[in-house]
Formats: sequence, structure tokens, C-alpha cells
Amino acid sequence: MFSALLAMGAIAITLGAVLGFAAIRFRVEGNPLVDKIDAVLPQTQCGQCGYPGCKPYATAIAEGTADINLCPPGGEEGIHKLADLLGTEFKPFGGSTVPKPKSVALIDESTCIGCTLCIQACPVDAIVGAAKQMHTVIAAECTGCELCVPPCPVDCISMVPIMETTSNWKWKYPVYAMTPSTPS
Repeated sequence: MFSALLAMGAIAITLGAVLGFAAIRFRVEGNPLVDKIDAVLPQTQCGQCGYPGCKPYATAIAEGTADINLCPPGGEEGIHKLADLLGTEFKPFGGSTVPKPKSVALIDESTCIGCTLCIQACPVDAIVGAAKQMHTVIAAECTGCELCVPPCPVDCISMVPIMETTSNWKWKYPVYAMTPSTPS
């Protein structure tokens, strides 16, 4: 009995050592540039760039197979940030993507049948509601990705452009370019 326990312990230690060695020897390290690019992207996971989400698009940019100007939700500000990060020149929107005005989803609550298909499609959980109940959009959370529009069987979701006001406008140029010079 004791020899069986000793043999099992020896096998366990040997397998643990082999697995530990394999983990160190064959370790796959991620590309830190992909993580930096992904942090700049808006995380809408909308697919408007032609990739299934922000991480695959970041990977393609890091590999050099995609351009930095394919993300409509990121806007020109996102392109400027990516250009600064990668040390490349700014490029206007390219490919088949066209910058759209920032918008938010709006559900016609009198038409909504509560099917929950829009809730399932929303990548940022900006739509709330329950099955067979009215749904509504949390406007502050909506990224305007339009992924909730196609699955709606009654076409009660529309995209409403966000009007630019003093509370939501942004500088067109980086802030550091606008700072006044200090007198000598």
C-alpha cells in the first residue's frame, strides 16, 4: 500500500515538473503593441472596420495588414491617437468606411414587442428590458454601433444623431497643440 502511494507521488511530481518545464519553454507572449492599440480603440465591437471586433482590428494594425483609418466610431480623434502611438502620419478615413455623425439608438417603445434580440446584439449592454416587456436604451452607454438595428423584427430601433452642444463637444486638435507658450 505504501509503495503504491510512493509510486503515485513520484508520477505526480514527474508530470508536474514536465508540465512546468513545458510552460516555461513553450510560453507564448502576446504582442504588447496590440494591447496599446486596443486601448486606443473605442471598444464598440461593432465590426464597421471590417473586423469582428476591436482586438482583431488592433492585431491587424500591429501586423501591418490593416490601416489605422478604418474605425468610424473612433472618429478622427482615434486616427490621430493611433498615428501618434505608431509614429505614422494621420490618414483620413479610407476604404469603404465613411465617418458617420455620432448617434445613439432610440427604441420606439410603443412598437417594441420585447423580443430581446436587440439586447442580445448589443456589445456594451446599453439596452435594458425583459422578455415580452418594453425595452429602452441607456443613452450614456450606447456607442452608436448600430448592431441592434438589424435583428429587430418590428423595426422599432432608429439611430438618432447626437447634436453637438457645449457639454459634449471636443477640441478638433490635440490639447497639447493648443497650450499657450510660457514667457521666457
